[in-house]
Amino acid sequence: MSSEALTRTRAHQPCAACRMLRRRCDSNCMLAPYFPGDEAEKFFGVHKVFGASNVIRMIQESKKEDAVKAIIYEATSRLRDPVYGSAGTIFHLQKMVEELKMQVESMRAQVVQLQEQKNQLLGILMNVRHLDSTSSIHDRKFDGGDLMLDEDPLMAYDPITFFTENDWTF
Repeated sequence: MSSEALTRTRAHQPCAACRMLRRRCDSNCMLAPYFPGDEAEKFFGVHKVFGASNVIRMIQESKKEDAVKAIIYEATSRLRDPVYGSAGTIFHLQKMVEELKMQVESMRAQVVQLQEQKNQLLGILMNVRHLDSTSSIHDRKFDGGDLMLDEDPLMAYDPITFFTENDWTF
């Protein structure tokens, strides 16, 4: 079959609307650009929800491309949820957004709480450092045997300088 013959057979192929309505599809068919022959399921849903004559009227009265997209979306939504249609989907998405906003606020509160705890711990460490520098505990030996702060290298670390000496960051 030549390419010219293939082009002619494709040009005369009926659109999904005409095929479903069992009518002749000519070159002036208003539905052919929006419902090609290989996308019959789109027109099936639209026809089931709105009817062919209403779809043709809506296409004639509005911006064609946008109207067809909206009609297909609404028909698909109505088939999924006959009571609420696309409004049910929108409501569900709005509910999810509200839940996510509450989760974000909860996480922000936890961050503030953790920052306050960090500041309190740093304050305690600063006080310990200040007390260590004013007391003479490092100069005395404990009565409990061989344990001495000056001689034991593990016990001699200052809690404030320990983290900076070992490249630890908060």
